[in-house]
Amino acid sequence: MQTAHDIPLQVTSENSGSERRITPSWSIAQLKTKLEPVTGVPPSAQKLSLRLPNQPEIALEAADEENMQLARFPLQAYAEIHVHDTRPSSARANLTNVADVTKYVMPAETYSTLPDTVLAWKKANKLGRFDPHAPDIEKKKIEGGWSEVEERAIATSKRCRLGTDDTRRGTVAFVGEVAEIPGLKGPWVGIVLDEPVGRNDGSIGGKRYFECGQKRGVFARPERVEVGDWGILMEEDLGKEMEEI
Repeated sequence: MQTAHDIPLQVTSENSGSERRITPSWSIAQLKTKLEPVTGVPPSAQKLSLRLPNQPEIALEAADEENMQLARFPLQAYAEIHVHDTRPSSARANLTNVADVTKYVMPAETYSTLPDTVLAWKKANKLGRFDPHAPDIEKKKIEGGWSEVEERAIATSKRCRLGTDDTRRGTVAFVGEVAEIPGLKGPWVGIVLDEPVGRNDGSIGGKRYFECGQKRGVFARPERVEVGDWGILMEEDLGKEMEEI
């Protein structure tokens, strides 16, 4: 229960931080008991310190903590009480690592029946795969991709660059569909880059499409590939580029 003498203080620990009202008539032992549900640290493992602005840290401890009142310490409004956990790391609860926390995954069948979802909105507005014209739209996109390949004269063994980026030149090593790229049908152009500025080694999703070193392979859409008489980048060319950055 709040009294006229309660003092607002910041209580911090390794895994928590919050404002709490502290009653100076409490003993250190009482304070530790009240801080356990706040910090998760049992009283026996708490080492308390008072942090005041521009002053050395003050240990909140005493030989008789059951009777030593907090009023004996220079408590100030909005100062900080830090709770240090003296237990070994192996004995502490890891409250920041969520990797081992069991997560709920909603079944697709359940999600598809809910009314207020993105899926329901797409269904109601006939968007994406729910558009009755979606198959025709996808077919046109695929045909457009192959038209780009033909118009740009993209073929294996030809020299090229990605867009207008002169630092990403290479040789076309593959032209075709890549099933391992989900939801994106149509042609992809696999390129062996002159320099290791790519994304892969010619394989994707465990399937190899062409051979090259690490970071020298990249898959791009035809509209991003410019075929031409692009020479192989020399180290001195890259040095000039670096000098201009």
